[in-house]
Amino acid sequence: MKKKTIQAIESLRFPFLFILMMWTVHIISVILGLSFTSFGILPRHVVGLTGIITAPLVHGDWQHLISNTVPMAALMGLIFLFYRRVALKSFLLIYLLTGLAVWGFGRGVWHIGASGIVYGLLSFVFWNGIFRRSFKSIALSLVILVMYSGYFIGIVPGKPGISWESHLYGALVGIFVSYLFKDAIEQDEEPAPPMVDDSIPGGYLLPRDAFEKTMEERRREREQQHQYWQRDSTGLF
Repeated sequence: MKKKTIQAIESLRFPFLFILMMWTVHIISVILGLSFTSFGILPRHVVGLTGIITAPLVHGDWQHLISNTVPMAALMGLIFLFYRRVALKSFLLIYLLTGLAVWGFGRGVWHIGASGIVYGLLSFVFWNGIFRRSFKSIALSLVILVMYSGYFIGIVPGKPGISWESHLYGALVGIFVSYLFKDAIEQDEEPAPPMVDDSIPGGYLLPRDAFEKTMEERRREREQQHQYWQRDSTGLF
């Protein structure tokens, strides 16, 4: 139990540091009375390329920061606790690819904030339930569906001051990353080994191909065995 607690704390270290960095950047901007908007993404302009790295750390006001902090903390916590093998790689890919997509296809205005990353993480967790289809991934997918279903309206254009492109591209990138790592299953998602009984020849309770044959194939096998027994009992060979 102690070991699992230590592992959980270590898993949450990176999410904590990232959230702390977001808050530190905003507090510095408030104290110095500076606007860091120029560190955002300006699509298709060289000056906006640095925003791919810095834009998710920049927020317009406290409400903007808090509205991104809560889901970011929850989603990063879920991913780094339950998808440890791919958590960091998935986060970095969502982070970078979302920024690249906004820079390449977004409107020609400054885009700031971590909401695109939030949508990418939401999409990643939800689609893991579809691609992996383990009990854990499906359960987490349902949690996302219940808690964050209202977020889907955020990908619809029209609301002023909202970077719906970040939301849309983040969601699409989340699907891609989920599919990319669908086979990198966690230890608790690995199939259980077959049950073994030493009293049974071969040690297995069921034939090794028990779930690999169709009902029609099994019917034909039974018919062939029945014909074989009939021929054997009549002394044909």
